[in-house]
Amino acid sequence: MTQVSSHQPLRARWDPTAPPADGPNRQRPDRETKRQSPLGRFVNTYGWRAYALPVLLVITVLVAVDALRHTGDSDTGLPGFGHLSAHTDKPSGIYGGPKGDGKYAVDLPSGVVPAGGSYTDTGKGTWHVVPGTTGQVGTGSEHVFNYTVEVEDGVDTASLGGDDAIGKMVDATLANPKSWTHDPRFAFHRIDTGNPDFRVSLTSRDTTRKSCGFEIPIDSSCYNADLGRVLLSEVRWVRGALSDEGDVGSYRQYQINHEVGHAIGYHEHQPCETDGGLAPVMMQQTFGIKNNDIAKLDPEGVVPMDGKSCRFNPWPYPRG
Repeated sequence: MTQVSSHQPLRARWDPTAPPADGPNRQRPDRETKRQSPLGRFVNTYGWRAYALPVLLVITVLVAVDALRHTGDSDTGLPGFGHLSAHTDKPSGIYGGPKGDGKYAVDLPSGVVPAGGSYTDTGKGTWHVVPGTTGQVGTGSEHVFNYTVEVEDGVDTASLGGDDAIGKMVDATLANPKSWTHDPRFAFHRIDTGNPDFRVSLTSRDTTRKSCGFEIPIDSSCYNADLGRVLLSEVRWVRGALSDEGDVGSYRQYQINHEVGHAIGYHEHQPCETDGGLAPVMMQQTFGIKNNDIAKLDPEGVVPMDGKSCRFNPWPYPRG
């Protein structure tokens, strides 16, 4: 039996909900009068701008998140740094360990110096500049800080790789994008002649105690503005702290970032902000990473006894 082919053209159905094409009173819909969706009208009205708006929204959100890094955000766990002091006047005094009120816990377990390599108890109280310079690191739209790297006379750095290794560690830390140059206001420039803004100085145990104070008998570093020195405790450079869990290299980065933070204007210490989050670099992590431990040392200080505990963190911008 021969099948007769239809000569009618094939045509997709315009309206899938309409009755069959061979049904009664079938009318072809008018395509010109089809109603547009709100999205279609929006695209027709604004053209390419309709596609750009979502991109701009995403960029705005990213900028807002980045801004939170400067102040800290308790919801995300990003640490902050506290108030940046004005640079109109030369600072004075010691920025380091809390002064305490005589009621400190002298046996605070979290502040104990861990076991480890040898260090110098007593140096000569004078320092020599480690030769070496760098170009400017960072944008420095507001502040460019010149610094030297120095080692106290009488401190033997042979087991630490020599004086040059100390300088390279300081330079690499300050040049890291997770350090202070993440903020475009700051830049650093290492010099080995002339008068620097501050001197990053590896210092013996006894000289550090004399220069930083030892009201609370726990070894720590400090920034002594009267001396113009960032004093890095050699015993801590060698041994680190319990809070770093044996990662002495990361502790050295913390030492540098924390004390240089004081030197560039972050004079105040910070508490653990988010329980379980990263510790602010301006938290006294040498003494511990629990607010309750530090609050015992300085009951009238900025750290509350609120039970919060942070994770060790050597960087101002750990996700920079």
